Amino acid sequence: MPSKNVTAPFYEKLSLVLVGLIALCYIVILGKDLLDPLVFGFLFAILLLPVCSFLERKLRMPRSLASLLSIILLIVFIGGILYLVGSRISAMADDWPQLRKQVGQSVENIRQWIQDSFHINMDKQMDYVHDATSKLMASGSNVIGTTFGAVSSLMLFYAFILIFTFLILFYRRLLLAFLVWVFTDSYKAIVFDIVENIQKIMRQYILGLLLEMFIVACMACTAFFIIGIKYALLLGIIVGLFNIVPYVGIYTALLISTLITFATGNIRDALFVALSVVIVHTIDANVLLPTIVGSKVRLNALISFLGIVIGEMIWGLSGMFLAIPVIAIMKIIFDRIESLKPWGFLLGGDYEYKKSAEKAMKTQ
Repeated sequence: MPSKNVTAPFYEKLSLVLVGLIALCYIVILGKDLLDPLVFGFLFAILLLPVCSFLERKLRMPRSLASLLSIILLIVFIGGILYLVGSRISAMADDWPQLRKQVGQSVENIRQWIQDSFHINMDKQMDYVHDATSKLMASGSNVIGTTFGAVSSLMLFYAFILIFTFLILFYRRLLLAFLVWVFTDSYKAIVFDIVENIQKIMRQYILGLLLEMFIVACMACTAFFIIGIKYALLLGIIVGLFNIVPYVGIYTALLISTLITFATGNIRDALFVALSVVIVHTIDANVLLPTIVGSKVRLNALISFLGIVIGEMIWGLSGMFLAIPVIAIMKIIFDRIESLKPWGFLLGGDYEYKKSAEKAMKTQ
């Protein structure tokens, strides 16, 4: 008898998808120490690929030297930004006595407010402070050990990122040949299309983020200079740097800039700084982000926010950074595989709907 094609019911397919997602999330959590720097290295390799190719083709450098020089240029660029921020922070040391005086006065005002509002006298407040200080000093060695371990792990993490970036740049043709070989010849064109689009869109996305960071920093610096606060350049750079972290970064920058302004100025300047950061964030969210970054990675806000939350739950702060690029890569793959196109449509949202509607209207 001829065999019949049996289609699995929907609940069976859904169960398999859920089991697969659970297994994938477990593997991702379990392999964080390896996958986290590997993904960062992959993104940096995509960003540095044009530089590496230029050094190989135009300057006739061997691939190993071109890859190493590209990474050195990246380190110099990041080091220049850190040096600029560090030099401005070191300038705050000259005003340290004033900062201590301002903070001390603020603490005194808070203590007086607590006494007036909750009827807790100064002696009891100082007892609470001394008790907390003694507990902190008792665990001081543990804090120092934990801090040293965290710094060591962070430096090792950065070293792994650079190593993975170098190896991916060096073995990029081998990795591409492997991907082509894994699939049959009928999928060769799709594999090349996916690889090319991932390189193009990820590079545009990273460069768009850097451009957005630069514009936000310039806007914040201009606003802070107009207000006339101390460390306007430093606080503007901090606002631009923290803006890279989606959703959470701008509120962290708001808190830091407001506290520093309050410690070095007055409450009026602090309020103006907070208002300036909110205005800059509003312009960024409604103008800069959709124009510079949103045009490169077309993901709807719901999927983006869910991805950031899930990324933070899985990998912490680095997961928040990597959520948008990883989802964008998934969308590129989904859009080019027929059975996965509905998932790509779900990630795209309104833009994909409008594009499909326009295409349907033209065919009628």
